[in-house]
Parts: sequence; structure tokens; C-alpha cells
Amino acid sequence: MPFEDELGVALRRAGDGFTVDRDALVEAGERRGRRLLVRRRAAVGGGSVVALALIAAGGAYSGGLLDDTGGATAVHVAAPPPPTGDDKGTRAGSGTVTAEQMIANLRTLLPGGQLTGPQGRGTEDQVPAASGVYDDGKGKAAVSISLSRVDPDGSQARGGTQCGDKNLEQYDYCRTEQLADGSTVMLHKGYEYTDRREDTKVWRAVRVTPQGFMVEANEWNAPAEKGAAVSRSNPPLPIDQLKSVVISELWYPALNDLPAAEPEVQPGSEAGTGAETGTGSPTALRDQQAVEALEGLLAGAGIKIPVISKGGEGRYGYVVFDDGKGKSLVQLNVSQNQGDSAGSGHSGFAGPNLPPLADGTLVRVTQGPGEKGRGVIEWKVDTIRMDGLRLVVSAFNTADQSGTSTRKEPALTLDQLKTLALAPGWNRTRN
Repeated sequence: MPFEDELGVALRRAGDGFTVDRDALVEAGERRGRRLLVRRRAAVGGGSVVALALIAAGGAYSGGLLDDTGGATAVHVAAPPPPTGDDKGTRAGSGTVTAEQMIANLRTLLPGGQLTGPQGRGTEDQVPAASGVYDDGKGKAAVSISLSRVDPDGSQARGGTQCGDKNLEQYDYCRTEQLADGSTVMLHKGYEYTDRREDTKVWRAVRVTPQGFMVEANEWNAPAEKGAAVSRSNPPLPIDQLKSVVISELWYPALNDLPAAEPEVQPGSEAGTGAETGTGSPTALRDQQAVEALEGLLAGAGIKIPVISKGGEGRYGYVVFDDGKGKSLVQLNVSQNQGDSAGSGHSGFAGPNLPPLADGTLVRVTQGPGEKGRGVIEWKVDTIRMDGLRLVVSAFNTADQSGTSTRKEPALTLDQLKTLALAPGWNRTRN
């Protein structure tokens, strides 16, 4: 599979797996970008990640997340740049293992049958790979393998081996297990299209070792990832057999030829990123802060609908409500300094449709169909403060934007969404 196609698949899965607000996604760049060429896979695009002022019940301000001027701190995630032209990037190997050897290894690990139309990349590339169409006599199926090196303690490794929230993603099966050598393996049975508009299934196995070796194998129940008719009910290899492909020692020569990944920059560990350490210094936003902020806003607004699921990452947080009338997703996106201040325009903001508030905050309220699933509607309150801080709160009549509606309307009213988005305290300076 060409590198550009793998990157596109990774970006699409990132968008489907993490149900983010489209405007916020566009303005902040690809949110996680490609997360290790797996399902939420990780190169951060332009734009900084905002630090959240955590609002507790009653509007109390949790200090240390915004600096004294209301500015944002940034989280930077290390990720390899894609190769361009003859420049294979600093993460490429010496080329000791060729594309032909990668294809031969894949053939060896497939149980009989034929592999036709093979394509491969050797370790002259930073992501050695092999792919083709496997035919065991029961229906042709696309298969692929890719190798890379990641920080074993970083977000790419975690993201590639964690099962997603099934309230938000449609998949049939997922498990993560630890091997005796300390490796983590994720086995996943899902779908090429999250809205199930076609019956194409994709099963994958991902292994990350303590040394940062990452191996991903994918198989489909069609001769191509998309655009081809389904040829069989399931991909050809049982999921545990796919596991045997990623744990095979045949991949070690290629993995050992790749240079180790640079450690991911951890929040607060690098000067010049806006993250500082020490008493009284701003603290970079860490995972789960956004969802904690959302929970604080809900408590402050007196919203006590039962929450059955929650999560998020960095500037994005979500909760799934179930009030007995059907599940409902509510999500929070926060961004800072993605464009000019509210007073002079802001990238991605369509413009207010309500009068400006006394402090100059601009507000846009929309109600309409969702972008993905069948019968899904979205209610959204989009706000921008004068200093460029943007909060977008959205609610859906389903827990899964890519699925089908589960209720007539979202669990929260528009007035409740406005209360959350316009809660006081977001721009307060620390005491």
C-alpha cells in the first residue's frame, strides 16, 4: 500500500474513532493526525493545544492551567514526518531488508493460498511494509503489514494498543493483552466504514514491544480496502492467527534496522513549548483534562443525567448520557490562538448569530443534521472570547455520530448547552 494511502487511512480512522467537532478539527489541524499508522494514529498538525481552566461546581477556578495572561500552553507529540521525494526521513533504516524480503516474509506467514499483486517497501523507508491480495480459495482478501519504531511509553504506543470506547465506535470485538516479553498486543475486529454503508470488514493486530518495535497487520473481507465488493463474510485469518503474524520473529531484522524513535515530548519537559515546571508556573494540558472540565461544567450547571461513558484527550472531552430515553453524546472542544482574536476574525468560525455578550464574546448556535450517521442531529453552541479562546459544546441524539439515532433529540437543551459554553471562569487569571 502506498505511504500516502496508509496516511489517509490513519487520518480517517483518527476522525472516526475520536468524534470531534469538525470546525474545531479544521482550525486546529489534524487533531491527533496520524496515530502510528494504526487506528488513531499521530502527527500533530498546526495549531497549539489549549490549556483548560477547569471549572468546578459553582464556577471555581482550578489554577495552573492557564498562565497569568490567559494564554495557552502547548502539548507537542513527536511523530515521524512522511518521506517526500528521495528524502526518506531521519527515521529510515539502512535498507538492509528489501521490499522483496518484506513480501517474502508476509507470504511465509500466510497459511497457504496465494498472494497476488504484492507491493512492498524495505528499510530504506521509515515504514517498511508489504501488502497484496490473498486468496485461499474462499474469496480474495486484501492483507497488509507495516513496521515502525515508536516511543514505547508515548501516546502513539498507547493509542495503537488501546480499544476504543464502544459507545462511540462500531466494532465487533477488541482485546488488549500483555505478552511474556512485555509486549502489548491489541486485536480488533471492525469495519472499513464506521457508518456501515458497505459491509467491508477490517481486522487488525498491533504489537508494541518494550523496545518500541511496532508491527501492525490488517486484513479485509474484500480484495481492496474500499471500492471493491465484499468477497467473503469475514477476513481470511482468525484473529489469533493474525496475532501470530505480528509477533513473528521474521520482522526483527527489519525492525532492528530502523533507528529508535525519539522520546515523545512530555508536557512540561521541554523549554520553549509553553510548558513550564516549578511552583506557580503554567502546567501543560494533560490527557483527560478536557473531560474533567466538562464534568465540572455539568456539575456547576446542575445537570445530573446519568453518565455511562466519558473520555477524551487533551482539548477534547466527551460524556455519554443515558436518561432512560436513549443514549446521547455531549462533547467539548477547546482551542486557543488558532487565528486572530474574536474582535478581528477567527479561522473556522462562521460568525455569530446571537448578539455579542457584554465582554465581547461571540456566540453562534446551530441545530441541524449530523455529518455522519443516519437520522443523527447535532445541536451546537460555538463561542469565541475576545482573547481568542474558543469553546464549542455539541450534543447529539446518539452516542455514536457514525451510527444511527437513538432518540428524537439530544439529552441537553440548547439553553443548557449555552450555559456550559458561556460558563464564567474560563478567562480568569490565576490568583
